[in-house]
Amino acid sequence: MRVLSLLTSGFPVWVLICSALALYRPEFFTWFRGSMITIGLGVIMLGMGITLNPEDFKRIPRYRKPIALGVLFQYVLMPTLGWGLSYLFGLSNPLAVGLILVASCPGGTASNVITFLAKANLPLSVSMTAVSTLLAVFMTPTLTVFFTGSRVEVPALGLFMSTLQVVIFPIALGVSMNKFFPALTRHILPVSPFVAVIMITMIVASIIGDGRQEILTGGIKLLFAVFSLHAFGFLFGYLITRVIQGNRLTARTIAIEVGMQNSGLGVVLARQNFTDPLVAIPSAISSLFHSLIGSFMAGVWRRSFGDLKNKDDKF
Repeated sequence: MRVLSLLTSGFPVWVLICSALALYRPEFFTWFRGSMITIGLGVIMLGMGITLNPEDFKRIPRYRKPIALGVLFQYVLMPTLGWGLSYLFGLSNPLAVGLILVASCPGGTASNVITFLAKANLPLSVSMTAVSTLLAVFMTPTLTVFFTGSRVEVPALGLFMSTLQVVIFPIALGVSMNKFFPALTRHILPVSPFVAVIMITMIVASIIGDGRQEILTGGIKLLFAVFSLHAFGFLFGYLITRVIQGNRLTARTIAIEVGMQNSGLGVVLARQNFTDPLVAIPSAISSLFHSLIGSFMAGVWRRSFGDLKNKDDKF
């Protein structure tokens, strides 16, 4: 199990290596496409579901203030940043829509891993991920339509149904398995994070391989735009929370949750609802950048603030 843990913690490294390889030899990964990507995300969300149980949702009222603040950042700050950066860097319409789409996605399961490594408030992180993911069914399609405006036709109903299928159903199944078949989930839990790492790495590498030419010819602006989206998410999430809440543990937990989007969901929504394959590319690149930034910050915070205690948090 220690080997699996080490392999899982190397998530950003695997994404970086496979993304670079996909640019060099895209055929190594482009076979992983279509329904396989949808199933892969479903597996990831199922893995998240089996880490939760009904009691976890009872913690939400305790964390209502930081959760409300995090959700505000997730669904106001990040989509606004995505919209602004798409204009600032002059992205083409498909890439701009893709950036806004991933900026409108909920927090990803990787944020819980990074929160654990950073010695931040893991129960708060899990609660925030659960709340933002449930809200994503309505918020992600609505915000994508609102911020893209007339850039391109956005299938709002299709986005809603896709989010429902690949987020809510797998998570509900996972929570049910955890409650009614605890012995089974105890066997699945140790390998679930590593399986999630494999799935998201394959999804990212496949999309990057598919969009290889577009990334190589016009990717500098897009790379800076996606990196800026997550960097500002971490920065503003931390600084504003630090001022309002006055506690470093809460601030870095919210920063991680806000700065790390569910990029896999962005890929699936883009692939299922837009004919232009370029819409999915920002989400694929997003997974790489937020993983690298998150891992770096986890290392910094783990060393700098490792002696902080959750009991000092102000809710």
